Amino acid sequence: MATINNPSFLHSQTPNPKSILLKPLCITSPVYPRLFRRATTSLPKPLLSKCSSNSSQDKETSSSKNLKDALSGMVEKQVEDLLSREDNKALFDGLEKASQRVERAKRELAEIERQELEAKQLRIYINQLESRASEIAECQQEILEAKSKVEEAEQFLSMSKNGDRDAIGGEEGIDIDQERWESIKAACTSALVGTLAGLPFFFTQVTDTAQLILPLATTFISCALFGVTFRYAVRRDLDNFQLKSGTCAAFGFVKGLATLAGGPPLELNPGSLLSHAFDGGMYVSENLLIFAFAAVSLDLCFKMRLLSPFPMKQQNS
Repeated sequence: MATINNPSFLHSQTPNPKSILLKPLCITSPVYPRLFRRATTSLPKPLLSKCSSNSSQDKETSSSKNLKDALSGMVEKQVEDLLSREDNKALFDGLEKASQRVERAKRELAEIERQELEAKQLRIYINQLESRASEIAECQQEILEAKSKVEEAEQFLSMSKNGDRDAIGGEEGIDIDQERWESIKAACTSALVGTLAGLPFFFTQVTDTAQLILPLATTFISCALFGVTFRYAVRRDLDNFQLKSGTCAAFGFVKGLATLAGGPPLELNPGSLLSHAFDGGMYVSENLLIFAFAAVSLDLCFKMRLLSPFPMKQQNS
């Protein structure tokens, strides 16, 4: 039977389990030492080395596994001890609450980022709407300007059509006889008022009543022509002061300069020049006043509907 040599050696080495795992046990047999040597020596050397290497590897593997198991067991036990302590429980509870707060803060941060992203997108959308609103306002302004231009063009076209229609005397809708009668009334009114306005000037220039015939006749005829011309020139633009004053000025200058030309001839001396300049200014001023009174009388008659401006068709319609 096999026995263990030196059992006290084993008991002396047992306190260190690591040394037990790392150092192999030495078991000898006093009965069969020679037989064991013979058996081992009779085996080939490669086989012996292979077996010894395999056995050493198995021992190392088993020892490492046992060491890992022992360490894991010790770690688990220490962890359980730490978890079972009352003071550590409070720490773990605080850690859990802190982790919950962190998760809650992460969710709130994600929500805030989402809201900021939505606000940014909303601002971009609002800016786009404002830009489009400004573009729409510009388009509307352009449309209004285009409409005003179209209306002006339509008015101008209608006025030009009316002017072309009025220029043709024999066109349908214009009574030529009625127009002639209105022109005669305008001529008579202008001639009567102009002649009466010129009487004070004529009385200062003549010494006999017979001498009034020629100036009164010329003034009457010129004012009659002025009345007809004024009616056809002003037409229905009764508020055009420049047109009315221009017509009066034209007749006044023409008649005044014609009167000056019918006087004594001009001589090349300062006295004659001054005399003709003074006489010309006086004649022009007198005739301007005469035709101004005639124009005012015609304008009042037109506005009071005693006379009809040209053409009568527009007034009747």
